Amino acid sequence: MTTMDNHKLVKLSDTNETIKLGDEDVRRHLVKDKNGEDIGKVHDLLVDLTENKVRFLVVESGGFLGMGEKRSFIPVDAISLITKDEVHLGHSRQRVAGAPPYDPELINNREYNQNSYAYYGYAPYWSGGYLYPNLLVAR
Repeated sequence: MTTMDNHKLVKLSDTNETIKLGDEDVRRHLVKDKNGEDIGKVHDLLVDLTENKVRFLVVESGGFLGMGEKRSFIPVDAISLITKDEVHLGHSRQRVAGAPPYDPELINNREYNQNSYAYYGYAPYWSGGYLYPNLLVAR
C-alpha cells in the first residue's frame, strides 16, 4: 500500500521534469465543468515524483491581469475527459468554487490532501485499493 509519508508532492513547474508525452501536458488548458461551463485554466500540476504521477491540478480562475485570481486544488480523479486544449471535470462549477482553498504551504499535509479528496468524493491515492484514474484523452 502506498503511504503519503514517503511521497512528496511538488509543482511540476518547480522541477526539471516533463510530462512523458509533451502533448499530454495540460498546463494552460481551459478547465470546463460537467456542464461545459468555464472554470479557469490549469496553472500547474502537483506531481508525486516517487511514482511519477500527477496527483492534483492547480486551477486558476477569476481575476484580471493577475489580480484577484483564485486557485483551486483538484484531484486528477475529478477529470472526466482531456481534449487538445481543455480539461473536463465531472463536477459542477459551483462544486469547484466551494472547495477548500488551495494553500501551497500545505500541499504535503496529509489532512489537507485527504480533505480535498473527500470534498470531491474520492479515496486518496495512499489508501488501500486505490487505482490511478484512466485519464480519457480525445484527440
